[in-house]
Amino acid sequence: MLNKIAIIDYGMGNLHSVAKALDHVGKQKEEKVEIFITSNRRIIEDADRIVFPGVGAIRDCMAAINRLGIGPIIDDCIDAEKPILAICVGMQALMTTSDENGGVDCLDIISGRVENFANRSLDDQGKRLKVPHMGWNEVSFDAGHPLWANIKNLSRFYFVHSYYVPIVAINPTSQIAGRTQYGESFVAAVAKKNIFATQFHPEKSQSAGLLMLKNFLEWNGTEGYPEP
Repeated sequence: MLNKIAIIDYGMGNLHSVAKALDHVGKQKEEKVEIFITSNRRIIEDADRIVFPGVGAIRDCMAAINRLGIGPIIDDCIDAEKPILAICVGMQALMTTSDENGGVDCLDIISGRVENFANRSLDDQGKRLKVPHMGWNEVSFDAGHPLWANIKNLSRFYFVHSYYVPIVAINPTSQIAGRTQYGESFVAAVAKKNIFATQFHPEKSQSAGLLMLKNFLEWNGTEGYPEP
Protein backbone atom coordinates (compact mmCIF):
# COMPACT_ATOMS: atom_id res chain seq x y z
CA MET A 1 0.00 0.00 0.00
CA LEU A 2 1.28 3.47 -0.86
CA ASN A 3 2.22 5.57 2.18
CA LYS A 4 2.20 9.28 1.28
CA ILE A 5 4.20 11.54 3.59
CA ALA A 6 4.19 15.35 3.46
CA ILE A 7 7.19 17.12 4.97
CA ILE A 8 6.04 20.68 5.58
CA ASP A 9 8.39 23.16 3.92
CA TYR A 10 8.30 26.69 5.29
CA GLY A 11 11.93 27.47 4.47
CA MET A 12 13.49 26.31 7.74
CA GLY A 13 15.59 23.17 8.13
CA ASN A 14 17.40 20.47 6.20
CA LEU A 15 14.27 18.74 5.03
CA HIS A 16 16.11 16.39 2.69
CA SER A 17 17.82 14.60 5.60
CA VAL A 18 14.39 13.79 7.04
CA ALA A 19 13.14 12.71 3.62
CA LYS A 20 16.19 10.51 3.06
CA ALA A 21 15.77 8.81 6.45
CA LEU A 22 12.07 8.15 5.86
CA ASP A 23 12.78 6.79 2.39
CA HIS A 24 15.46 4.49 3.84
CA VAL A 25 13.08 3.18 6.51
CA GLY A 26 10.33 2.65 3.95
CA LYS A 27 12.64 0.58 1.76
CA GLN A 28 13.71 -1.50 4.77
CA LYS A 29 10.03 -2.26 5.38
CA GLU A 30 9.59 -3.04 1.68
CA GLU A 31 6.83 -0.46 1.68
CA LYS A 32 6.17 1.99 -1.12
CA VAL A 33 6.66 5.44 0.39
CA GLU A 34 6.02 8.64 -1.54
CA ILE A 35 7.51 11.75 0.06
CA PHE A 36 6.54 15.34 -0.71
CA ILE A 37 8.50 18.34 0.56
CA THR A 38 5.87 21.02 0.22
CA SER A 39 3.89 23.92 1.64
CA ASN A 40 0.92 23.21 -0.64
CA ARG A 41 -2.21 22.77 1.44
CA ARG A 42 -3.85 20.27 -0.89
CA ILE A 43 -0.79 18.02 -1.00
CA ILE A 44 -0.33 18.16 2.78
CA GLU A 45 -3.97 17.40 3.54
CA ASP A 46 -3.98 14.58 0.96
CA ALA A 47 -0.99 12.87 2.62
CA ASP A 48 -1.29 9.93 5.01
CA ARG A 49 1.29 11.35 7.44
CA ILE A 50 2.72 14.77 8.20
CA VAL A 51 6.24 15.74 9.29
CA PHE A 52 6.70 19.24 10.75
CA PRO A 53 10.44 19.93 11.11
CA GLY A 54 12.37 23.11 11.75
CA VAL A 55 15.66 24.70 12.74
CA GLY A 56 16.74 28.29 13.34
CA ALA A 57 15.24 31.25 15.14
CA ILE A 58 11.61 30.84 16.19
CA ARG A 59 10.73 34.41 15.17
CA ASP A 60 11.71 33.66 11.57
CA CYS A 61 10.03 30.24 11.71
CA MET A 62 6.75 31.65 13.00
CA ALA A 63 6.84 34.48 10.45
CA ALA A 64 7.09 31.92 7.65
CA ILE A 65 4.51 29.61 9.26
CA ASN A 66 2.03 32.48 9.57
CA ARG A 67 2.75 33.82 6.08
CA LEU A 68 2.11 30.43 4.50
CA GLY A 69 -0.93 29.63 6.68
CA ILE A 70 0.69 26.47 8.06
CA GLY A 71 -1.11 26.69 11.42
CA PRO A 72 -4.63 26.14 10.00
CA ILE A 73 -3.29 23.32 7.80
CA ILE A 74 -1.91 21.54 10.88
CA ASP A 75 -5.20 22.13 12.69
CA ASP A 76 -7.07 20.44 9.82
CA CYS A 77 -4.64 17.50 9.88
CA ILE A 78 -5.17 17.14 13.63
CA ASP A 79 -8.94 17.10 13.10
CA ALA A 80 -8.49 14.47 10.38
CA GLU A 81 -6.48 12.33 12.85
CA LYS A 82 -3.50 12.14 10.51
CA PRO A 83 -0.28 11.04 12.28
CA ILE A 84 1.93 14.12 12.77
CA LEU A 85 5.62 14.08 13.75
CA ALA A 86 7.15 17.43 14.74
CA ILE A 87 10.93 17.74 15.09
CA CYS A 88 13.14 20.22 17.00
CA VAL A 89 11.89 23.78 16.29
CA GLY A 90 8.79 22.13 14.85
CA MET A 91 8.07 20.90 18.38
CA GLN A 92 8.78 24.35 19.84
CA ALA A 93 6.45 25.98 17.30
CA LEU A 94 3.59 23.86 18.65
CA MET A 95 3.93 25.49 22.08
CA THR A 96 2.12 28.58 23.34
CA THR A 97 5.08 30.96 23.52
CA SER A 98 8.86 31.13 23.20
CA ASP A 99 11.22 33.43 25.11
CA GLU A 100 13.44 33.66 22.02
CA ASN A 101 13.80 37.02 20.24
CA GLY A 102 12.25 38.86 23.18
CA GLY A 103 9.11 36.71 23.17
CA VAL A 104 7.25 35.10 20.27
CA ASP A 105 3.72 33.74 20.09
CA CYS A 106 3.68 30.18 18.77
CA LEU A 107 0.82 27.98 17.53
CA ASP A 108 -0.54 27.10 21.00
CA ILE A 109 -1.47 23.59 19.89
CA ILE A 110 0.29 22.26 22.99
CA SER A 111 0.17 24.35 26.16
CA GLY A 112 3.81 25.02 26.95
CA ARG A 113 6.62 27.59 27.06
CA VAL A 114 10.07 27.58 25.45
CA GLU A 115 13.04 28.97 27.41
CA ASN A 116 16.74 29.64 26.80
CA PHE A 117 19.42 27.40 28.32
CA ALA A 118 21.48 30.56 28.90
CA ASN A 119 18.98 31.59 31.59
CA ARG A 120 20.19 28.55 33.51
CA SER A 121 23.94 29.13 33.21
CA LEU A 122 25.21 26.33 35.50
CA ASP A 123 24.70 22.59 35.51
CA ASP A 124 24.06 20.55 38.66
CA GLN A 125 27.86 20.28 39.24
CA GLY A 126 28.23 24.04 39.14
CA LYS A 127 29.88 24.06 35.70
CA ARG A 128 28.82 26.53 33.04
CA LEU A 129 26.48 25.05 30.46
CA LYS A 130 27.63 25.11 26.86
CA VAL A 131 24.99 26.65 24.63
CA PRO A 132 23.81 25.40 22.22
CA HIS A 133 23.24 22.00 23.74
CA MET A 134 24.68 19.70 21.09
CA GLY A 135 25.25 15.96 21.17
CA TRP A 136 23.86 12.63 22.33
CA ASN A 137 21.62 12.34 25.39
CA GLU A 138 19.77 9.49 27.03
CA VAL A 139 15.99 9.87 26.86
CA SER A 140 13.75 8.35 29.51
CA PHE A 141 10.19 7.54 28.51
CA ASP A 142 7.04 5.59 29.19
CA ALA A 143 6.95 2.90 26.49
CA GLY A 144 3.15 3.13 26.18
CA HIS A 145 3.24 5.22 23.00
CA PRO A 146 3.53 3.39 19.64
CA LEU A 147 6.45 5.56 18.53
CA TRP A 148 8.56 4.09 21.35
CA ALA A 149 7.84 0.49 20.24
CA ASN A 150 10.95 -1.74 20.44
CA ILE A 151 13.13 1.20 21.55
CA LYS A 152 14.96 0.65 24.85
CA ASN A 153 14.37 3.17 27.61
CA LEU A 154 17.39 5.48 28.04
CA SER A 155 18.37 5.10 24.39
CA ARG A 156 20.51 7.97 23.15
CA PHE A 157 19.23 10.54 20.65
CA TYR A 158 20.92 13.48 18.96
CA PHE A 159 20.11 17.03 20.12
CA VAL A 160 21.18 20.45 18.84
CA HIS A 161 19.35 23.47 20.31
CA SER A 162 19.71 26.56 22.50
CA TYR A 163 16.08 26.71 23.62
CA TYR A 164 14.12 24.04 25.46
CA VAL A 165 10.77 23.28 27.07
CA PRO A 166 10.93 22.93 30.88
CA ILE A 167 9.06 20.04 32.48
CA VAL A 168 6.91 22.45 34.51
CA ALA A 169 5.90 24.36 31.37
CA ILE A 170 3.79 21.54 29.89
CA ASN A 171 0.16 21.46 30.97
CA PRO A 172 -0.98 18.76 31.49
CA THR A 173 2.31 16.99 32.26
CA SER A 174 0.73 13.72 31.07
CA GLN A 175 1.54 14.95 27.55
CA ILE A 176 5.28 14.62 28.26
CA ALA A 177 6.42 11.57 26.29
CA GLY A 178 10.16 11.74 26.99
CA ARG A 179 12.65 13.53 29.24
CA THR A 180 16.37 14.18 29.11
CA GLN A 181 18.95 16.01 31.22
CA TYR A 182 21.07 19.06 30.47
CA GLY A 183 21.51 21.28 33.48
CA GLU A 184 18.04 20.14 34.49
CA SER A 185 15.51 17.60 33.32
CA PHE A 186 13.61 18.97 30.32
CA VAL A 187 11.09 17.82 27.73
CA ALA A 188 12.57 15.61 25.03
CA ALA A 189 9.22 14.59 23.50
CA VAL A 190 5.52 15.38 23.84
CA ALA A 191 2.45 13.52 22.64
CA LYS A 192 -1.09 14.81 22.21
CA LYS A 193 -3.76 12.95 20.25
CA ASN A 194 -2.29 12.28 16.79
CA ILE A 195 0.78 14.50 17.37
CA PHE A 196 4.16 13.21 18.50
CA ALA A 197 6.90 15.84 18.79
CA THR A 198 10.59 15.52 19.61
CA GLN A 199 13.22 18.06 20.62
CA PHE A 200 15.88 15.67 19.30
CA HIS A 201 16.43 14.75 15.66
CA PRO A 202 15.35 11.15 14.99
CA GLU A 203 16.72 11.37 11.44
CA LYS A 204 20.21 11.98 12.93
CA SER A 205 19.89 9.50 15.81
CA GLN A 206 21.11 6.36 14.06
CA SER A 207 19.42 3.05 14.97
CA ALA A 208 17.07 4.38 17.69
CA GLY A 209 15.99 7.31 15.53
CA LEU A 210 15.42 5.16 12.46
CA LEU A 211 13.35 2.77 14.56
CA MET A 212 11.22 5.72 15.70
CA LEU A 213 10.70 6.74 12.08
CA LYS A 214 9.72 3.16 11.24
CA ASN A 215 7.19 3.27 14.08
CA PHE A 216 5.88 6.55 12.69
CA LEU A 217 5.26 4.91 9.30
CA GLU A 218 3.20 2.26 11.09
CA TRP A 219 1.33 4.51 13.56
CA ASN A 220 -2.34 5.09 12.82
CA GLY A 221 -2.44 8.31 14.86
CA THR A 222 -5.18 7.14 17.19
CA GLU A 223 -3.27 4.88 19.57
CA GLY A 224 -1.25 7.03 21.93
CA TYR A 225 -1.29 7.94 25.58
CA PRO A 226 -4.80 8.16 27.04
CA GLU A 227 -6.30 11.62 27.18
CA PRO A 228 -5.98 13.27 30.64
